[in-house]
Amino acid sequence: MPFYVSPEQVMKDKADYARKGIARGRSGVVIQYAGGILFVAPNPSRALHKISEIYDRIAFAAVGRYNEYENLRKAGVTYADVTGYQFDRRDVTARGIANWYAQQLGQIFTESSKPFEVEIIVAEAAESASDDQIYRITFDGSVAEEHGFAAIGGQADQVSTVLKEHYADGMSLTEALSAALAALAAPNNGEQANVPSSQLEVAVLDRSRPHRTFRRLVGARLEELLQESRPAQSADSVPDTPDDEPIGPATPADGNPAPGTSTGPT
Repeated sequence: MPFYVSPEQVMKDKADYARKGIARGRSGVVIQYAGGILFVAPNPSRALHKISEIYDRIAFAAVGRYNEYENLRKAGVTYADVTGYQFDRRDVTARGIANWYAQQLGQIFTESSKPFEVEIIVAEAAESASDDQIYRITFDGSVAEEHGFAAIGGQADQVSTVLKEHYADGMSLTEALSAALAALAAPNNGEQANVPSSQLEVAVLDRSRPHRTFRRLVGARLEELLQESRPAQSADSVPDTPDDEPIGPATPADGNPAPGTSTGPT
C-alpha cells in the first residue's frame, strides 16, 4: 500500500521546518518614531541587504534565506511598479503589497514540497504618524498588522518583549535606535548591546522627505547616532579611590617634599 500521511501532519512538518530555519538567523526590528519608521538588523555583509526600498514611501525588511527573500523583494518591486503604472501611484500601498506577499507565500507553503524559510515586514510611512502602516508576513502567508513596532526572525518573542518595555509614542530617532539595540541584545544577555556600526544595517523611512522617503544610515551619521544612543558613563559610576592609594599632600614639581612633611617611615 502507498505510504499515507495526513494533511494535518504534512502542514505541521512544513511549519516546523520553516520555523527552525528562520530561528537560526538573527532578529530584525522595525520601530516607529516621531519622524518616520526605523529598520535595524544585525548584518555584517555590505552587499546582501536585509532592508530595502519597495516604492516611494514603502520599505521591505526580511530574515531567513537570502535567495528566497531576495526573490520576493524583486517580485514586490515589480508588482508595485506595474500597479503604479497601470493605475495610479497612490494605489500602491503597504496593505496591497502585504496582501500580495501573503498570497504568494501561502501558495508556496501549500503547494510546494519545501516552504520558504522567510519572514518579512512591509512598512509605509504616511504623512502623519497615526497613518503609518506596518505588516508582518510569515512563511505560511499569514498577515499581522503591527502597531508601533515589530520583530522578526531569531528569538522574536524575547525581542518583542523588550521592545514593548522601551517603546513610547513620539520617540526621537536616537531613542528608537537605543530601544532597538537593547531589544536585539536581549536574547544574548546584552552581549550585542555595543555592536559596531559595521555589523549593523540601519535604514529609515523619513516622512519629511517629499517622495522617496527611504534612506540608509551609514558612515559618520550612523556612528553619531550610535554614540548618542549609548550615553557615556555617568560621574556617579566612576569608581572611588582605592583603599590602598595614599592620600596626603602632593609632592611639588621639583621633587622636594612639602614643608612639614616627613619622608621617613612612620
